[in-house]
Amino acid sequence: MQFVYDKSSKNEILELVDENYNYIIKARRHKIDDEIYFRNLEDDFIYLYKIVEINKKSATLTLVNSEKKVIENSRKLHLVWCVVDPKTVEKSISSLNEIGVDKITFVYSDFSQKNFKINIEKLNKILINSSSQCGRSSIVKLEISKTLDSFLTQNPKSYILDFSNNFIDDKKDEIDTLVIGCEGGFSKREKGNFNKDFVVGFNSNLILRSETAIVSAASKILL
Repeated sequence: MQFVYDKSSKNEILELVDENYNYIIKARRHKIDDEIYFRNLEDDFIYLYKIVEINKKSATLTLVNSEKKVIENSRKLHLVWCVVDPKTVEKSISSLNEIGVDKITFVYSDFSQKNFKINIEKLNKILINSSSQCGRSSIVKLEISKTLDSFLTQNPKSYILDFSNNFIDDKKDEIDTLVIGCEGGFSKREKGNFNKDFVVGFNSNLILRSETAIVSAASKILL
């Protein structure tokens, strides 16, 4: 754990209760005078606190110092993920955060199951834990867009990951926004609307699951 998340980090006095108290005091067994790093993930600072008091259900910490410390990928990558089973997203999103993806927009495509609903609050909790582990000073920004068609109309220079002889390795320096399909890929109707110059693929004949494709593509572009 590189730091502990607390939205109140930056205050001179920090009160630990509930999850953070259980983790720091009961699980990690920290004691009075121990120093612990915190972030609020809203600014670029990391805050060092000292434990000064421990009670049965809470603990009090005082701010020792703060330091501006940005730990981010130098590239900004926006992934557009056609909606898949939320459980699939929950399993993969930590890896995308650690790789350094800047933003993920979830969109409904023709093959997306409309009953799948993305729980942004739950995903944010997973992302916070991921950044705490890897040290990243932010988390992936998340948003939902209604349809792939409307997104591409508003973002015509987005690249699409599909089968193509335009390999992603050759285009990775040009890709700022990349669309990844759900299970089954894209429909014939959707493919007919794509600008072929913006369709890229892997140098492979294998069919990848959506979560494998998105992590592989992000790795090629960012790492």
